[in-house]
Amino acid sequence: MPEGKTTVSLVLGSGGARGLAHIGIIDWLEKHDFEIRSISGCSMGALIGGIYACGKLDTYTEWVRAIDQFDMIRLLDISWGKAGLVEGEKIIDTLADLIGDRRIEDLPIRFTAVAADIANEKEIWIASGSVFDAIRASISLPLFFTPVTHGKMTLLDGGILNPVPIAPTFHDDTDLTIAVNLGGAPAVDTKSSAAPPPIEHSPEEDSIIDNVRETIGEFLDDMQARKTRDGGDWGMLDIAVQTFDTMQGAIARQKLAAYPPDHTIVIARNACSMLEFDRADEMIALGYAAAEEQLGS
Repeated sequence: MPEGKTTVSLVLGSGGARGLAHIGIIDWLEKHDFEIRSISGCSMGALIGGIYACGKLDTYTEWVRAIDQFDMIRLLDISWGKAGLVEGEKIIDTLADLIGDRRIEDLPIRFTAVAADIANEKEIWIASGSVFDAIRASISLPLFFTPVTHGKMTLLDGGILNPVPIAPTFHDDTDLTIAVNLGGAPAVDTKSSAAPPPIEHSPEEDSIIDNVRETIGEFLDDMQARKTRDGGDWGMLDIAVQTFDTMQGAIARQKLAAYPPDHTIVIARNACSMLEFDRADEMIALGYAAAEEQLGS
């Protein structure tokens, strides 16, 4: 390594809760004299990257480490009659209140959030406007979050087309490009298959959880009714999420082979499921360890 800090273009991939590993990776980079000058992020990578570019990653880390499964349930604003289970506005508003929204062009670090315009089959790079509007567009996981209207486009999760978006960094004037792929081959030794210990709730909390479960069940029943009526194959949400994970892994391998970065940090796609945000400590530690293993001398 040259003397002084090594400047980096950081590419943060999509993968739901596995994206919490990005926090550990950023921590490792900062502690080993890397200076992040540019971030290109997709889905959870856009969320972590955008918050880091705002200078508020420590605040977000404290928050996400403190939440549990019940806290996540309370942030679900169920959508009715729309192309997604959750509106996503409650989550975004909570984070915007916690972090403070800013305009991307005013950030000290160059930031690009990548979303997908599926009607026109192309990536959309959002590099101006509200940070959290860009994040909301990039995290629109199909079937789970409702799509976002951006101008005349309807946008979904950028991982549909490019789960490791390297292209926005091509013209950066930095020493290295480091990409994080959250769709790596499944690890044999993983805790992801083990059920977490049960969480005890008050009777009031249990009632709320039961109501949310009932609402989700009704939503899935409605999907099945549409399947019968329209002849479509909607499937179940968990199958859709697993399918999306597999698809992203395949696309990521192709993109990385076509446009190899200087370094790639790989996280196994079975490290945790997309929605296990209550495993923050574990994923952050995993990211730090992966950076040490794959970048350390």
